[in-house]
Amino acid sequence: MVPVKRLLNAVTIGAMCLLPLPAMAESLADALTAAYRNSNLLEQNRAVLRAADEDVAQTAALLRPVLTLNADTDYTRTQFSEGLSASLSLTASLTLYDFGRSKAAREAAKQSVLATRQSLIGVEQDVLLNAVKAYVSVRQQQDAVVLREANVRLITQELRAANDRFEVGEVTRTDVSIADARLASARSSLAEAQGALTVARENYRLAVGNYPGVLDPLPTPPKLARTLDEARSIGMRTHPTVRPLQFEVAASEANVALAKANMNPSLSGRAYLKDGKQGGDTKSLSLNFNQTLYNGGKSSSLYRQALARRDSTRSRLLFSTSAVAQRVALAWSDLTVANAKIASSDRQIESAQTAYDGVREEAKLGARTTLDVLNAEQEVLTAKNTRLSANASRYIGVYALLSEMGLLTVDHLKLGIPAYDPEAYYNAVQNGPATSSQGKRLDRVLKAIGK
Repeated sequence: MVPVKRLLNAVTIGAMCLLPLPAMAESLADALTAAYRNSNLLEQNRAVLRAADEDVAQTAALLRPVLTLNADTDYTRTQFSEGLSASLSLTASLTLYDFGRSKAAREAAKQSVLATRQSLIGVEQDVLLNAVKAYVSVRQQQDAVVLREANVRLITQELRAANDRFEVGEVTRTDVSIADARLASARSSLAEAQGALTVARENYRLAVGNYPGVLDPLPTPPKLARTLDEARSIGMRTHPTVRPLQFEVAASEANVALAKANMNPSLSGRAYLKDGKQGGDTKSLSLNFNQTLYNGGKSSSLYRQALARRDSTRSRLLFSTSAVAQRVALAWSDLTVANAKIASSDRQIESAQTAYDGVREEAKLGARTTLDVLNAEQEVLTAKNTRLSANASRYIGVYALLSEMGLLTVDHLKLGIPAYDPEAYYNAVQNGPATSSQGKRLDRVLKAIGK
């Protein structure tokens, strides 16, 4: 016979195997990773970047030959005759020299690509910051619900105590009514907190791509700059609203050069070969020099327009740099205020709790009313809610400051996930590969990004 103890152990182990495993807790890093991988907004802007890459590919074709094949078949019938004729022609043309047009166009396209890459970083920052806000909000609202539930339980106890004291004549019906009203208010506040948690969960799903499960406590936030001046300096150099404009200025300079080059002549060659059915073969080779002498002032106007757009971009760059400096200072100030609120609310909680404990003891001796006890408890609740809000503001403030410094990226946060490589597609298309052996590398890149 199998010993009873051994049999019970086996049954217990078997039963434990059938129990559902506890859900794995989700960390902030997990949420940020999911947001980065699931963001349709990021995917949209990556496609915008790939479209900009193709502008560079198109400039590569400006100084390459163009081959055109044409086949014609004609049937003619008149009163006296009828006939069928056919011809096949091949035309090759090549721009030999364009006095800097293609070079300027290619440079402008390259600088636009670099600007678009920086804009993509800006979108990445927005996605990650929204994920942080969503994570912190869910944690905050969960804690708020727990706090409100505890408040309901506490006031319920106070109501029972008030009823007991009323039965022995220690308090009046008014005290009982006050406690009952406070309980109704506490239940209403609990319902509001539960509703806010539902909203936070929906915002989390939108920001991260899935509903939150069990969330880990907030980790230690990343390190920041030691001083405001240091933070402002980093932001003015690296923020993704400043960097694109730096490249746009370079692109506008190239467009000025392009507008000037368009006033210059061009030199091109053309070869023509026609094979006629009835011996009408034609062969020709030509060299063409083209110079616009007068076009109503259009070329001059385009040049002045390019100059004006360059000046406008330069001014936008200066304004954007100043705006970033201001936003860094504001984010720094918000973080400082949040830290001060946390310190103040900690002292407030301690004092309110001490006062509540004292009032409750005095009420037992008949020196305080039920209203006094409930008011003291409300002070504790208010202080704890203030602490929750201040802690959330501080935590979000850290990441908001990182964002204003231009450092809220997958690489800087060291999330340990493969980041999107904007150069892979660019390197594959920059020289304008066609659908041939040249396009095999491009095919591999497209497969890697899921296209």
